[in-house]
Order: sequence, then C-alpha cells, then structure tokens
Amino acid sequence: MKHTQPILWALIAGTAFLFNACAPSAQAQQSPANNSDLQIDLSTATPTLPVFTPTPQPTSTSAVYGPDQTEFPAGINPLTGQPAADPSLLKIPAMLISISHFPATARPQAGLSFAPFVFEFSITGGESRFLAAFYGKFPAPEVPITGDCEIRKGPFKQTGIILGNQAWLDKNKNGIQDVDEPGIGGICVNLYDAAGKLVDKTTTDSNGYYGFNAQAGQSYTVEFVRPAYLNFTQPNAGDENHDSDADPSSGKTQAVSVEKDYLSADAGLVPNEAFAEPTPDPKRDPKPQVGPVRSGRLLYLYIQRFFQNSCLIYAFASEEVLAKIPQCAFVAHEESGGGAMLEIERMKAIAEDNMRKTADKPFNYASNLFSDETPAGGLPASQINVFFASLNQSGWTYDPLYQAWLRSVDNADKNNPGVLHLDADRLTGRQLYFENIIVVMADTEVVSPTNIDIKLDPGNQGYAFLFRDGQMFKIRWNTRGGEYEQKTGFQRPIKFVNTDGSPAALKPGRTWVLIVTPFSIFQEQKAGAYLVRYAAPEGEAR
Repeated sequence: MKHTQPILWALIAGTAFLFNACAPSAQAQQSPANNSDLQIDLSTATPTLPVFTPTPQPTSTSAVYGPDQTEFPAGINPLTGQPAADPSLLKIPAMLISISHFPATARPQAGLSFAPFVFEFSITGGESRFLAAFYGKFPAPEVPITGDCEIRKGPFKQTGIILGNQAWLDKNKNGIQDVDEPGIGGICVNLYDAAGKLVDKTTTDSNGYYGFNAQAGQSYTVEFVRPAYLNFTQPNAGDENHDSDADPSSGKTQAVSVEKDYLSADAGLVPNEAFAEPTPDPKRDPKPQVGPVRSGRLLYLYIQRFFQNSCLIYAFASEEVLAKIPQCAFVAHEESGGGAMLEIERMKAIAEDNMRKTADKPFNYASNLFSDETPAGGLPASQINVFFASLNQSGWTYDPLYQAWLRSVDNADKNNPGVLHLDADRLTGRQLYFENIIVVMADTEVVSPTNIDIKLDPGNQGYAFLFRDGQMFKIRWNTRGGEYEQKTGFQRPIKFVNTDGSPAALKPGRTWVLIVTPFSIFQEQKAGAYLVRYAAPEGEAR
C-alpha cells in the first residue's frame, strides 16, 4: 500500500558514507530461514494462474486533517494524522522521554518507532540526543512472527514501475489491515507474467514490505508463499489500499496490469493450528523498557510547554538546567554507559498519574496539517546525510515501498568513521522509519561550553526543510501564538508552514525533527542527496 532512486551516499570532510546492508536487530523466526526456497529455476517454473475472479475493489480516498482541533475527527491522532488504535489513549497527555545516543552502546534505542515526534539536537561535544514524544500509543516489546524465508534487508531500489507492497498479520482476522497490525518479514514473494512464467522473486523485509520493478503495459500475478503455520486471511474485504489480495488456496493475486506504480498487492496472514508461540527466552526477547534515558537539557523547557500537560522524564540534569526545566519523573542516573532504562509499566503508571493531576486542564496538540497528497513544488530527494561530528553520522534513505525514510546510523567507531548500518527499534527488531524528516534551523545561545539553549521558545520562528514522499520542500517553523493561544493562554506544538504562511502539509505518520543552527550547512551534494552538517556556535564544546 505504500516508493525511490538508488541510494546516493556523499563524501563529507573526506569521509565516505558507505551503506552497509547488515541486518537490523536479529529477528526471532517461527521457522528457520531456508535459503534453498529462494533458488528457483526461472526457465521451468510455469504454475497455473489463479482461477478465482475477485470483485474489483474501490480505493480509499485521500485524507486531509488539521491544522485546527476541529479538523481532526474523533479518534485521529493530531500528531500523526492517523487513527489511534485505542482512541482512549488520546486522553492521556504526552510523555516526553530524554533518550541517549551516546555512547554507541545505547544503540539501538528502545521505543523510538512508537513516538509520533522525535527531536534530535546537539548536546555539545559532537554528540546528539533525542527527545521522544509519546502520545496515543504506548511502546510494547514484540517478538515478530516471521516467514520461513530470508528477511530482505535494505531500501528497495526502484528502476522501473513498482509492483508491491506488504504481507501483514491480520490479528483480528477481518481481512482488513487495521492500525497496529504489523508486517511479516521473511515471506517469499514470486512474480509471474501473463503467460504464467516466473520472472522475478523476492522476500519481505522486517516490516513486511516487498517490491518488483515491472514494465509498463504488462500484466502480472503476484504469489505469496505462506509458511505452514500461517493461513491467508479472507480476500477483498475492504478498499484496495487496506485489504488482502491473495487467494486463500493459492496465495496468488488476480492479474494486475501496470501503467504506473501499483502498491496495493498485499497479503494478510493469520496463525493456524500449526502455529506455536515461541518459548520465552530472556536472553533473546526484548525487555519491556524504553530508553536508555539520560539527562535533561534546556531545550526541554520549550518542548514541554508546547505539549500542554505533558510529562517530562529524564535522568536528572546539571544544576543550572535542573532549576529551569519541569520535573515530572526521574530515572536512576548512571555515570557510565548509555543510561538507565524506563520500565514500560512504570511509564504507563506515571502517564496515568499525570493525567489525573492535569484532568482540570484541557490540552490541544492540533497545530499541523496532514495530507496524503504530495504538495506541489518539491524537489527530488532520495537521501539525507547527517553530520554532527566524524563519529556521529547518520542517514535517511527514501524507500518507495514504505513511502517513508529508513534510518541508518554509524557505530561511532574511530577506525571506521561514517560507515552506516540500518537502524532498528530494540523493542521490535524492525527497521526504523519515519514518514517526515524536518530540518529545523534555530538560534542557539551558548550558556557554557557543555550547555546550550536552543531557542524554540514562544514567539520564535525560522527556516526549515521538509522531506516527504521522496521530495524536499522549503518551509518555515514557528512557535508563535495564533487565535487559540491568544484566547487560552496555552501553547500548541511547533507549527510548520509554507513560505507564504499557509500550513505545510505533513505526510500522515511519524515525524523526526532534526534541529541545527541557522549557519549549519544544508546543501544538495548530488542529484537528490542532501547533506545536513551541524555547525556549532562559538563557545560550544566540540
């Protein structure tokens, strides 16, 4: 359901960004991967095409929500523009958690894929930190159900028209891919032409996505190869963007004639009687924790204020910072290592307690516009390379199957600076991705060499760059008050607007905000590949 060019890595300060196609965190598989399943003789495989004739399904209409509260229907999360799996959780104010990125032993972090907004910023010394805003959904550990084929790794490389898109777990067996129903990695997928000849094969990645490069005007059939412990769900139960297309008996879709990218060839699967829950393994299974959690920063004061009633959690702070930022809850501080972990059950208890304490204070997180439609005026973008320091580099690669940006990071290894690998969420082992990447340029005051004040305070504004749908848009950010702020005296989250002042359209989904100084380098190094290189203000420790 979900798309672009090959990966473009840039040379930065003499250091090559190299894409390393190593796996995200290890996936627990229900059956071991069988590489022999991938060895198919293309010259002899000519299976019979499916005989079922599905009724043509309508496609879902494009969604537009926001930016005002009245423009978000009940149950739509105003921080994502998407339905909440449990709308009752929208009554709980946001949880803001300070998450470490240094030392490298803090990685992969736990819980980032569950946060609608993540802010990344300098903490001096060439290091960066994250403030993750959790709202409408609590993190949860997962040992994903997988297929019995190898899990595909790395972004999809588009060279033609795409035919895809996802194999997913139909938890409630209704034939519809509902919110919070995850993809299934390691499902083998085959592509047949109109004559029934096998012309290509692939597997799904850790989030269940697959894709083929097809030829315009040709007709194809997609075959999903189910493992023995999974069955296909009922087909064609809803609109084409959210239902299953695989025939339950053959695993094949109806023939699809492609003239443009077709990202609706999906398969829902459900466990059958042969499925056995994996035996719990404390050494392998992810712990129900978020983090690592580290110290507070001055920036948190501003972000906590524009997320009204939110609860800020960090691992203490320096004396000068602690005196200024809110204190909702702390975790134990560690002098060494990536930081302490926050138990998810404790996180929930703190959130519910904060909701009770702020029950008489309504909050409003609606401040941005979300639209499925790609805005006009963008420039092609396939890669974002981020450079805070030689040993703090990361990247975002656009994947046309996801219609989102896949994150990669380095290991802060002085012997291999700038060598990136795919990033995953420690809680799930799944590839980390975000629909929107926004580069925010904000004035920064140096309080001391190791303490900076990034000015996202009320009434401020600046330049920004929005990356969505494989394009880059020049926009602006602001924390200025509008009619709501003037009437209530409360703030709403940071706003993103076009250069003419109209609301900038974010893609429904999650947003990663990268904060740099106004004099940081932002440039296109080669076609579609952008560099964001942090420039520290005078006096900041490097």
